[in-house]
Amino acid sequence: MPRTPPRPARPPIGESPAHPLALSKDSQVAAEIKALVVAGQRDVARERFADLVGLQQRRAVRIAYRYLGDAHDADEAVQDAFVKVFTHITTYREDLPFEVWFTRILVNGCLDLRKSRVRRLRWSLPMTTAPDGVPTEPSAPDPSPEDRLVSTDRVRQIAAAVDQLPERQRTVFTLCQMAEQSTHEVSQALGLSEATVRVHLFRAVRKLRRLLERE
Repeated sequence: MPRTPPRPARPPIGESPAHPLALSKDSQVAAEIKALVVAGQRDVARERFADLVGLQQRRAVRIAYRYLGDAHDADEAVQDAFVKVFTHITTYREDLPFEVWFTRILVNGCLDLRKSRVRRLRWSLPMTTAPDGVPTEPSAPDPSPEDRLVSTDRVRQIAAAVDQLPERQRTVFTLCQMAEQSTHEVSQALGLSEATVRVHLFRAVRKLRRLLERE
């Protein structure tokens, strides 16, 4: 009797069969720009880059404002992020969503801007004089509730913890929580079902809590 061919192994619950990611429109445009730059067609790449800016601009401003709380600083951080993206576009990995790469560049820029803003404030405030005549450094203004909740150091701790997540969980968490994409948008970008995206997000949050509790 002919032998029955073995059935393919079923993926674990919450996982999808391995297959190439269905790249989002943003990722496809970024890949095109990278190819143009590599081919030496930088002028054409700049024109195409304007389309990518249009796709990411509004979401990027919202993310930056959430970190900085100032419209001018948020605009500055977004523009710097776009400059860095174009400058380093040849390092972009086409097999990963562009949104993840761009969001990490933007968030790191926001953290650096917050740190420099604190330094500027420290040096711009006038020195006060103590009763004995000795100058004292000005006290920093009381942080807002948002600043207390998400301090720069805490955000960096979270970012470091995110880096320890498995790649798929890290990608889903970054897209959902930092790039502000819905589970439907993430499922379309990654070629996964929404249920699978929610499973990865749940596992990512659970693991992050454990990692941060050790801090």
